Amino acid sequence: MIGFLGEARSLRKLTFYFALAALLCVAFADIQITTRSPGHELWLMAHGLLTPRIPDWHQWLDAVLYTLTFSLQGVVLAAIGGFAMAVFYQRARVRLVAACLRSVHEVFWALLFIQVFGISTLTGVLAIALPFAGTMAKVYGEQLEEVDAAPSRALRAAGRTTLSEFFYTRLPLALHAMRHYTGYRMECAIRSSVVLGFIGLPTLGFHLETALRTGEYSAASALLLTLLALIYSLRFWFRARLLWLLVPAAFIAKPISSPAGVSGLGQFLHDCIPAPLRSDWPLEKTLHWAQWLGEQVVTGVWNTALLAQIALVLTGTFALLGSTLNSSHFVSGAGRRLGDGLLLLLRSLPDYLLNFIGLIVLGPSMLPAIIAMTLHNGAIIGHLLGKHSDEVPAPAFPAPSLSRFAYHYVPTLYQRFLAYCFYRWEIIIRETAMLGVLGIPTLGFYIDSAFQFMHFDAALILIAASAALTLAADQVSQRLRRQLRPPVAAVRAVVAPITS
Repeated sequence: MIGFLGEARSLRKLTFYFALAALLCVAFADIQITTRSPGHELWLMAHGLLTPRIPDWHQWLDAVLYTLTFSLQGVVLAAIGGFAMAVFYQRARVRLVAACLRSVHEVFWALLFIQVFGISTLTGVLAIALPFAGTMAKVYGEQLEEVDAAPSRALRAAGRTTLSEFFYTRLPLALHAMRHYTGYRMECAIRSSVVLGFIGLPTLGFHLETALRTGEYSAASALLLTLLALIYSLRFWFRARLLWLLVPAAFIAKPISSPAGVSGLGQFLHDCIPAPLRSDWPLEKTLHWAQWLGEQVVTGVWNTALLAQIALVLTGTFALLGSTLNSSHFVSGAGRRLGDGLLLLLRSLPDYLLNFIGLIVLGPSMLPAIIAMTLHNGAIIGHLLGKHSDEVPAPAFPAPSLSRFAYHYVPTLYQRFLAYCFYRWEIIIRETAMLGVLGIPTLGFYIDSAFQFMHFDAALILIAASAALTLAADQVSQRLRRQLRPPVAAVRAVVAPITS
């Protein structure tokens, strides 16, 4: 693979193979529209969107409080844990722990903790804090590694300790980037908090799911607009000088607790031991259990990989085209602000929510998930790519828009575009597995079923399979990114919002 991507021809080959794989996957994917009148349902949703209504203000305020406190408490704990791991991120064991934490989706963590702590603030906060700590450890660690090494070398030459070197050189140089990334994680935490509501936690998502299921689209519109307001107002209230007030207020308003306590922890851990070992099954019964579970793992992994491959290629296509809405090469003034606003809107809506709406409109199949992930992930990459295109000089000769796009814009930005897509690949795999909770036969479908039937041992093995698939995609993605130019470190400087 070394040197494979060094030439433009190799980039075309790589793109061709990924696109060909996606086309083959389409042949095996279930992408039917099963509802009779999707247009009518869309019309009802559009009407509801224009007539937002809050039926119960007390309930709305409580949901907003839970959404914000879960997010803030989760991000604070994740930042502390992530920073502690980032300091030692050069150690293989620390990188492994961080990778394992972030490879399991927040929804899967929540399904695990619900079995022990019930529907509680402890479940919600831990479900956000653990995977976020793994992600923040990775990004913080990379940011600390990429600072200018000259001040550190000067201190070492003067005989200063490693501790002094860290706090007086590396940390101050990386602090601005770390603060910026922490702010972005808060936006992600609000989205995650809403998604956790769809599995029963009392955030905005809980009421949003109820409103969508019952066709109360005006109520759903009000909740959706509330979510967008929380995200877009972050720049005004999520500031370092206000955190000393906000963080204690969050812990006082909704203390982290669990009404169920930890009394069920022992039984849960006992049930997590594989049934053949726990109950000393005979060989024939053990083989039957292994076959039953193996079929679920194979089917879930196959469907997850298949759906993710289609979503990855469509995400790239949408991102490349969508980036022109936010590029000075094609639009300016109000047109550019409108295009950028559309990308930011799609980025702000969780793909879980988009998929849920798609299932109502189009019916159960893989199609809503493909559309949801394409729109959400494509908007994230398209927004970044459009901003980066401002650094690219205009073509030497004037040409029509289509020619400029094909012969100047795409070739100039293509390596960076691929790097963004590969950064997002791991996330798409993780999200695809999770969307199975909504009934799509990816790994999440079998994980959710295992929890419903209290087969905790099977659920853990299926979660491990999901994590292994995510980690495998991450490893392949890293190898591919190392072959791209500009160097990975240069891309990391602007790519942090992709690693969500």
